[in-house]
Amino acid sequence: MADRSILLINPPVTKPCEPPAGMAKLAWALRAQGVDCRIYDASIDGILGLLHQPIAADDTWSRRALAGRAANLHALRSLDLYRNRDRYKRAVMDTNRALHKAGLEFDVTLSLSNYGSPALSPVRSADLLRAAEQFESNPFYSIFSATLLDLFDQREPAFVGVSINFMSQALSAFAMMGFIRKRLPRITIVCGGGLVTSWMNIPKLGNPFAGLVDQMVCGPGESRLTEMCTGRKGIEPTITGYDFSCDEPDRYLSPVHLLPYSTSRGCYWKKCAFCPETAEDASYSTGTPQALVEDLRQVAAHNSTGLIHFLDNALSPRLLGHLIDHPPGVPWYGFARVTRHLTDPGFVSGLKTSGCVMLKMGVESGDQDVLDALGKGIHIDTVSRALETIHQAGIATYVYLLFGTPPEDEHSAAKTLNFTLGHASFIDFLNLAIFNLPAYSDEADSLDTVDFYEGDLSLYREFIHPMGWSRERVRRFLSKAFKRPAAIRAILNNDPPFFTSNHAPFFNMKNG
Repeated sequence: MADRSILLINPPVTKPCEPPAGMAKLAWALRAQGVDCRIYDASIDGILGLLHQPIAADDTWSRRALAGRAANLHALRSLDLYRNRDRYKRAVMDTNRALHKAGLEFDVTLSLSNYGSPALSPVRSADLLRAAEQFESNPFYSIFSATLLDLFDQREPAFVGVSINFMSQALSAFAMMGFIRKRLPRITIVCGGGLVTSWMNIPKLGNPFAGLVDQMVCGPGESRLTEMCTGRKGIEPTITGYDFSCDEPDRYLSPVHLLPYSTSRGCYWKKCAFCPETAEDASYSTGTPQALVEDLRQVAAHNSTGLIHFLDNALSPRLLGHLIDHPPGVPWYGFARVTRHLTDPGFVSGLKTSGCVMLKMGVESGDQDVLDALGKGIHIDTVSRALETIHQAGIATYVYLLFGTPPEDEHSAAKTLNFTLGHASFIDFLNLAIFNLPAYSDEADSLDTVDFYEGDLSLYREFIHPMGWSRERVRRFLSKAFKRPAAIRAILNNDPPFFTSNHAPFFNMKNG
């Protein structure tokens, strides 16, 4: 069987600050087997394409935003902008305003990080199929159709692989597939990615897109795609290996070339209650620190990388220790579990020297009883010491808090407020989230639940809180109590709009 070519597509909308890592991982595996593999990042192409098209303006803000489009895009690609938070926020908000106005012309709500439609829902398979049928009404149609036709004219692929990782991509992904199916009716369309994997874990769902989508891939796609393209079986997915050669890094809205890289699949802890990793039974795998860092160095050097974004659910202490002894040679940031290692000044100072500019940490709660009930495996005193140690080393902290979990009540939330106030001087960024109950988690069976979103693809369910700590009460607490103190308002004001943690490290990086 002769190898057959494949086109991999990253559909809109994903944050336009870095290339899609999943595409680069698949491309490396396929090209290593001799497959002709091309990548089309339709998200960055679509966002920039819309921003360069004529857009109507009927108010002062919109006219200013549209007049400054080119200057703002240029500024977002320069570290100088990130020295002034007010100028940075104005550039982002004006760029988003222009994109929003472009979306309104198609009756959709567009932002730099999301896509919404009042007529179609991404959690209903029937609506996704309608998006495929009505592909010409998608705001990105004129852009992706022209590019796809050009790619098909160059050479027609045997397969198209569409990666859908976020809900914000679903409607545009199906519009693109509808166009492709009409243009090339005999082509094989394959869907994969994080969101598709979650869909495939919905009991008895099957493939609700038969006739449009030929195959849906659950989990890593290297083996399935390689077998489809070459007929060869037994190609195991690897942790190392990325090929970003098809990307145009200067197009992305970041001041340096960002390299998204994962040193593992799954989560090494995997004990937290209500965790999708557990519900989907995602296994953990990684490589040796030596092999990972050597591969990382090679990929970073080949792509003129200015910042590494580790995508892991949590970087293991073993890998962090190896990074201290063998720095990647490029600044980096990522998620880490709060362990005793992060309370050791020598260890944390080593992380700083190795290039760490920011650590993201899922603290979730300031109440030890809640942390224990959630199976977090961390102690609040350890969190306290870690935050101070990391701050003193000059590493930025991006702290995630989660409200409204089943074991939390208002008294517990107040403890989280007090903990945050007591450590505000050690926290650079805060992410506040309200708990969503994974519909198919084991713990959901013990709760009284109702539909969260109406749709056969909904991944969450609403629940009756056992202590009456409803979402409405949580929202009131956040707005009336948690966000009121000046120290917390100041931290929240630091968060980069739309780009959030993806741009946050740049505020802790030096020019050059």
